[in-house]
Amino acid sequence: MIVLTRVDHRLLHGQVAFSWTAHLSADCILIANDDVANDETKKTIVKLAKPSGIKLVIKSVEDSIKAINSGITDKYKLFIVAQNIDDAYKLISNVSEIQSLNLGGTKFEEGKESISSAIFVTTREKEELNRLIQNGVDVYTQQVPTSKRKKL
Repeated sequence: MIVLTRVDHRLLHGQVAFSWTAHLSADCILIANDDVANDETKKTIVKLAKPSGIKLVIKSVEDSIKAINSGITDKYKLFIVAQNIDDAYKLISNVSEIQSLNLGGTKFEEGKESISSAIFVTTREKEELNRLIQNGVDVYTQQVPTSKRKKL
């Protein structure tokens, strides 16, 4: 069962590894990102932040879609973390079980528009978020479990 799908450019860090995982009672974290999945050094770095007692899986976006749709992840309370909105959009567009998206943080870069204090988007990403919303996906920002959810 998917307990949360979140976009966070930092992937696995204190808020994700401890605050969110504990709040959700998640027993498995899936990092869905092509870059990290294909880079052993980045994988090793991400694994250092894994909380004890929690399974950590790092897969490409395509392999994440296949795994979730195959049912192999059904036995877990699965917390999915994507590094960017593009990856989350691909996931949600191909996994009908995902009905909500938590935007935790995206990197500021030149040419991106701020839609909250920690979310910066390109025109394409904004269009992707709007398509998700139009398709009934609950898209919201929330930094930590104790902060208030803000719908987009």
